[in-house]
Amino acid sequence: MTESVALDPVDLHILRVLQNDARTTYRDLAAVVGVAPSTCLDRVARLRRGGVILGHELRLDPAKLGRGLQALLLVQMRPHRRELVGPFVERIRGLPESRALFHLTGPDDYLVQVAVSDTADLQRLVLDEFTARREVARVETRLIFQQWECGPLLPPAHDT
Repeated sequence: MTESVALDPVDLHILRVLQNDARTTYRDLAAVVGVAPSTCLDRVARLRRGGVILGHELRLDPAKLGRGLQALLLVQMRPHRRELVGPFVERIRGLPESRALFHLTGPDDYLVQVAVSDTADLQRLVLDEFTARREVARVETRLIFQQWECGPLLPPAHDT
C-alpha cells in the first residue's frame, strides 16, 4: 500500500484550485493561495515529485465524438486466473470504446465503463469483444443516463 504524503493547508489549497482548473497559471495560483509565485512553483514541483500530482488530463465529450451512449458492463470471468487477467485487461484497455476499467471483489470481477454510438454498437461490443472471449462467463449491462464529476479529492480530515 502506498504511503500518503504530508500536506499542509497551502498544499491542500493548491490541489483544490488545480483540480478545478489545471490550466491555472502559477502567478494566478500563487495569488489565490496567498504565496509568492516562486513558492507556488516549488510546492507544485514537490507535489509532482512526491507522486501526489500525476499529470494533466484532457476531458472530452463522448457525445460530440459520436459516442453518445455510455454504459457500465459488469463482467464475470470463469476461470478467474492470473494468466487470463493480464491479456483480458490489455485487450479491454485497448478498445476505443473503453473509458475506465476496474478490477473488483464480489460476484463480478470487472466493471468497464464504455462509450458507444448507439444500442446496436453496444450489442456488437458486448457480443464481439466480451462474451466471445472464452474466459468471460457473464456480462451485465447498465446504461448511464447522466454522470457528474465529484471532488476535489483531498486526504481524509483527521480530528485532533
